[in-house]
Amino acid sequence: MRNVLVAAAREVRAGLRNRWVLATTLLLAALALTLSFLGSAPTGTVGVGALDVVVVSLSSLTIFLVPLIALLISHDAIVGEMERGTMLLLLSYPVARWQVLLGKFLGHLAILAFATVLGYGAAAAALFATGAAAPAESWAAFAAMVGSSVLLGAVFVALGYLVSALARDRGTAAGVSIGLWLLLVLIYDMALLGLLVLDQGRIIGGGALDALLLLNPTDVYRLFNLTGFANVSLFSGMAGLSASATLSPPLLLAALAAWVLVPLAAAAAAFSRREL
Repeated sequence: MRNVLVAAAREVRAGLRNRWVLATTLLLAALALTLSFLGSAPTGTVGVGALDVVVVSLSSLTIFLVPLIALLISHDAIVGEMERGTMLLLLSYPVARWQVLLGKFLGHLAILAFATVLGYGAAAAALFATGAAAPAESWAAFAAMVGSSVLLGAVFVALGYLVSALARDRGTAAGVSIGLWLLLVLIYDMALLGLLVLDQGRIIGGGALDALLLLNPTDVYRLFNLTGFANVSLFSGMAGLSASATLSPPLLLAALAAWVLVPLAAAAAAFSRREL
C-alpha cells in the first residue's frame, strides 16, 4: 500500500507543478458560479428552488466538462512516461506495475476530486451567502451531484488509463481519448434518441432502454442526478425518460462503480503485458 500512496503523491506533485490543480479548480469554480447566479435568476417567478436549479445546471456542465478534463490528465499517464523513459526508471524500483497504475490513478482522481469539490462548493457557498433558502432535500441532491461528479470523473480517468495502456504513442492516445469523449458525451445520446424515434416503442421496451442507458456512464450519471430526487426531476427535462426507465439510484451508483473498476482492471492487465 505504501508504494501505491507514493505513486499517488508523485502524481499530485506533478499536477501541482503543471498547474493542473489550479487551472481545473478555477475553471470549474468560475463556470459553477456563473451558472449558479444566472440560472437561479428566474426562480423567484417560477417557484423553483435556487439550489435545485444549480443541481440541474451543474449536472449538465459536468457531463461535458469533467469527462474531458479527466481524459486530458490521464490519456498519457502510461504511454507518455514510456516515451519519456521515466516509466523504465520507475519500474526499476521494487514496485509492481499494478501498484504504479493504481497509485497514478488515485493521484489523478485526487486532483479531479479536489477541483470538483472546491469548484462546485464555491457555488453553493455563494448561494448560501446571498441568503437563498434551500430545504434539506435540495442540499442532499447537491451533495449527491458533487459526489457522483467525482465518480464520473473516476470513470473517465480509468478509461483514459485504458487508452494509455493500449496506445502506441501519445498522439494516438490523445486522438482516441477525444473520440471516446465525443462518442460517450455527444454521439451516443443522439444515436439513441434517433433509434427511439424510429422504433416508436415497437421493439425497445423499458428493459432494453435501461440496458442501453447503462452502456453509457454519462447517461447513468444524468439519470442519477436528474431523476433521483423529486424536487430536481420536476423541472430537469428528464420526465419522459425517467417514466420509461426503472433504474434505482443504488443501481445507478453501482453501474458507475463498475464503469470505474472494469476499465481500470483492463488497463492493469494491458500494462502488465506491455513491453517497455
